[in-house]
This record gives sequence, structure tokens and C-alpha cells, in this order.
Amino acid sequence: MNTIKMSRGINRRRFVATAATSVAAAEFMMIDVANAQSDKIAPTSTSSISPETKTSFDSLKQIDAGVLNVGYVEAGVADGAVVILLHGWPSDIYSYVDVAPLLAAKGYRVIVPYLRGYGTTRFLSDETPRNGQQSALAVDVIALMDALKIQKAIVAGFDWGARTANIVAALWPERCKAIVSVSGYLIGNPESNKKPLPPKAEFEWWYQFYFATERGRAGYDKYRHDFARLIWQLASPKWNFDDATFDRSATSFDSPDHVDIVIHNYRWRLGLAEGAPQYDDLERRLAETPVVTVPAITLEGDANGAPHPDAGSYAKKFSGKCAHRIIQGGVGHNLPQEAPQAFADAITEVDSY
Repeated sequence: MNTIKMSRGINRRRFVATAATSVAAAEFMMIDVANAQSDKIAPTSTSSISPETKTSFDSLKQIDAGVLNVGYVEAGVADGAVVILLHGWPSDIYSYVDVAPLLAAKGYRVIVPYLRGYGTTRFLSDETPRNGQQSALAVDVIALMDALKIQKAIVAGFDWGARTANIVAALWPERCKAIVSVSGYLIGNPESNKKPLPPKAEFEWWYQFYFATERGRAGYDKYRHDFARLIWQLASPKWNFDDATFDRSATSFDSPDHVDIVIHNYRWRLGLAEGAPQYDDLERRLAETPVVTVPAITLEGDANGAPHPDAGSYAKKFSGKCAHRIIQGGVGHNLPQEAPQAFADAITEVDSY
């Protein structure tokens, strides 16, 4: 298989990849880290609708951090314990529009950044490769913490954001007080992702194969909003979002770097695109699937239509105090936006561990 190398010009970049995980319904369980055993517990009742649904954030800030000028929103008190909320693909900071005020009301300082390739986050240099590999996104979080002079934070996310939270906790535990991760442990590596899966599991990852082609890249570039809407519908089949909710997030996909980052992310996962050499050491460490030692809560929606691992498959990847929750009520892949109270509750709970 030929490797696709990164180039600098926007019109010349060609990227991709995706980690394959087996698709199965996650059991609702509590993970006893001391002996790596799991016990069934009753579901926690929760509403998927925040009592005071917001439609926008109050203000957007920008700060230079690492190779990026990061767009982010901030809520809560300046001296509160810090929570960093990370979105996924194809989503944006509005996944947390209802979570942020809930946490701010509890006294937290909440930071919600646009990931590279989304919204108002931009690369500082045109010469920087538009790299979407997993370690690069985690380095972005550490750089943002450094820029904001945040020594330690609770890091929480779903999809790309959950993977990034896993990596921050695994590689920089001294900077991570605890994590909340939708769908659990998502750290992967291109070598393991080359192994074929059963047909049903491969079918769930249809878009990674589409993105592996130049037709797929061109199609996503042309139809990215339609593509994102389809993914929302498939990943959260019981979430009845309206046009205004979708359109509010869809504008973040109009970033000039968005297509390059998304395509490189998925091609890199499949080993079809090279990573940047400055991340090689981090990727070697991640290829060993390091254990997360900080306190953790893993979440799963009971109607998640996106590919996600069975909870039992990753129980031993968390060696600190950890719990797993299934959120009931037709909750899909975008769990913080569909069940903001449950997501906020998980953060306050893990903070007490």
C-alpha cells in the first residue's frame, strides 16, 4: 500500500484514516479498578433535556496556543476548578451549549475550544501541515492549557474529543485531574487498524472507506453540510434536532482547514497518510495502548448509532477509580448535547473521586 504524504498547499493536501472498533452494545456496569472486575448496577435516571436550554454562547475568545490560534468559549468563575470540554466530528462547541452553564453554576471554570479545522480556530502558519492525527489534537489541548496558564483540568469529550481526553490523561496525567469519556477508551494506532473486522463492523465504518478515495475527499468538500446532517441522523437516530440546531454547528465546518483535517484524520487512522515526525514518539507510546490512571467516568447513550466498543472491552484500560454509565432515554452519539444534565453530573461526580 502506497503511503500518501502530507504537502503544504491547501489544494495539494491529501489525507485520511480510521481506527476500527467492534460494534456492540455496552453493558451498564461499575468498573472496580482495584481488581478489574465489573458489577452490574441500576441505571441512573436522567433527563436528556436541560431545564434552561440555551441557543448560543455569550462570547467567543481567541488565543495563540502552539501552532494554532484557538477559538474558544469560557463560562463560570475565573478561579474555579477547570473543566475542558472537547467536541467530536462532525460537531462543534455547541455540543456543550447546555452543559457549560450547568457546570458554571456549580462553580467551575469551563473552557470549550474549537478543535483544529473547526470554527474560528486557525493555524498560525500556512506552512504547517494540516494534520489530524490523534496525538496532534492532544498536543493542542496541552498547548491551550499552557496558553491559558491552566496547570490541571478535568477533560471531557465524545468522539474525537473522547479520544483526545484519553490521550491527555494517558500521556500527561499530571495535567489531568480526571476524565469523562463517551464510549470509553478510544486510543488506537494505524497498525492495529489494518486488521479486518467482520462485515457488519466494517459496514458501520463506511465513511472511512469513502474518505480513503479522492472521490470521497471531493464529495465531503462539496457536500460537507449534507454529510454532517446524515452522520447526525445515523449516529443519534432518536435525537429530533431541528434545522436551527444543526445550522448553528454547521458553520464551523466552513473553516478553510476543515476538509484537510478530517480527511487526514481518517486516512492516518488506516495507515494511508503519514503523521508528522514531531509526533512519532507520542504515537509510539500510544501504540502500546497505555492505561489511564486518573479517575474516570465512561458514558454510553442507549441509542448510540455510531460505531463504539463494548464497555467490557476497555474496562481494564482504566486503573484509577472508574465508573461506567449507560444514559437511558434514546440518547445517541452526541451525548452531551442530547443529555446535558447527565454529562454535567458525570463531571461533578468524577471530580469527587
